[in-house]
Amino acid sequence: MHITLHLALAAIIGFGLSEARQQEHDIAYYIHPCQKSGPNINECLTYSANHLTMHLRKGIPELGIEEVEPIVIDEINLSLGSGPDGYRATFKDIQAFGVSNLTVNQVRSDLNSLQFQLTFSIPKISAIAHYRSSGVLIMVQATGGGEYWGEYEGVKAKVYIKASEVERNSQKYLHLEDLKMDFSVKDIQMGIKNVHNGNAVLEAALNLFINSNSQELLKEMKPHIKKKLMVGMKSFIDNLFSRVPYDSWVID
Repeated sequence: MHITLHLALAAIIGFGLSEARQQEHDIAYYIHPCQKSGPNINECLTYSANHLTMHLRKGIPELGIEEVEPIVIDEINLSLGSGPDGYRATFKDIQAFGVSNLTVNQVRSDLNSLQFQLTFSIPKISAIAHYRSSGVLIMVQATGGGEYWGEYEGVKAKVYIKASEVERNSQKYLHLEDLKMDFSVKDIQMGIKNVHNGNAVLEAALNLFINSNSQELLKEMKPHIKKKLMVGMKSFIDNLFSRVPYDSWVID
């Protein structure tokens, strides 16, 4: 399931009119359109983004979204140091919970050039995964595997989208041209448990290192995390853009 941050990406698509106007234009219930010439277009987009997010929490079958959580990432790699003793770790089958509690704080737009920037926040994300590691970590041979857990609080992110218009069946649709994102986490707690072979020394050493260097570890993992998230985000946006005409999002 590629819902990775789908809530965040979908948020830029909502736009706001009255319920009567929505029915007049036969607009899907999860889309709240905005008038392009409206005086408070960005405020409208922000409101509409949260409107769409609310529906995404419940799932939108019309878009092929049945379950929002957990968000699943297949694999992320971490590398510290070089040479044969450099520490390497692989996290697989990562499941993240809490992303659906996001709040869209601001949407900035240029509708003439079809550029959007979305800023959002998530109170807390909890994650679990399987991991395997090798190499030396704080003078301890760290080859082994087990279960990883993480608690990420105060998550903030920005997403940038550049689109273009295409015409299909006499209707205007959007095509994704460019996608960028970045994120930060205020507080992190994470660790490992159930280390293979019951190696208590390795488990204690890993947990000491992880919790003492959580932000540094996130920095090292960030490029891999962003790459994985971008794949899911692009898939979601392409799906949404292909199914919902642009005229349903922005009313002239």
